[in-house]
Amino acid sequence: MADFSFVTNNKLKRQLDFLVEIDKMKNIFRRTVIINKSRRENDAEHSWHFAMYAMILEEYSPEHIDINKVIKIALVHDLVEIYAGDTFAYDSEGNKNKKQREIEAANNLFGSICSEQGNYLRSLWEEFEEKETAESRFANVCDRLQPLIHNYFTDGHTWREGDVSSSQVLERMDIIRTASPELWKVVTEIVDNSIKRGILRP
Repeated sequence: MADFSFVTNNKLKRQLDFLVEIDKMKNIFRRTVIINKSRRENDAEHSWHFAMYAMILEEYSPEHIDINKVIKIALVHDLVEIYAGDTFAYDSEGNKNKKQREIEAANNLFGSICSEQGNYLRSLWEEFEEKETAESRFANVCDRLQPLIHNYFTDGHTWREGDVSSSQVLERMDIIRTASPELWKVVTEIVDNSIKRGILRP
């Protein structure tokens, strides 16, 4: 079995082990399907796309943001799902213990790398969850906009699969209303058009 036992620098060994461990993100599949509808999207793909949304749509944050920090948040925000699994946004039962599962996952994952880096990665994850900074608010905008657009271009795939209503979608997207009014217009148009197309329940 391959390992890094030959690496004598303990810090470097832990960093390399961590980088191998997070490859597991590629095996965490979300409910969202990719736009050509051929398969479900994995967490690593979602994180990359989220980062690209942030970079391309930066100008639509009414607050000044450090885009480099938003991109770092994008790369880190779902790492805990390696151990906690992905919880469907509209799964009320699964969301009951999501926070506890993810805290336990964060303890395990971020504790496996050197403390300085582990604490920094965890702080990015916590910042995203708390939504108290301009960067975390815009990160949440991009995180929620990306699957909304995927649903719109895949005939409401996960909405129909989960029997999701327009009011549930708007509630889920509500942070966009205040954190990016310009993008909120896109959200409401998508929801209205999706209802008209019959791919989202009114």
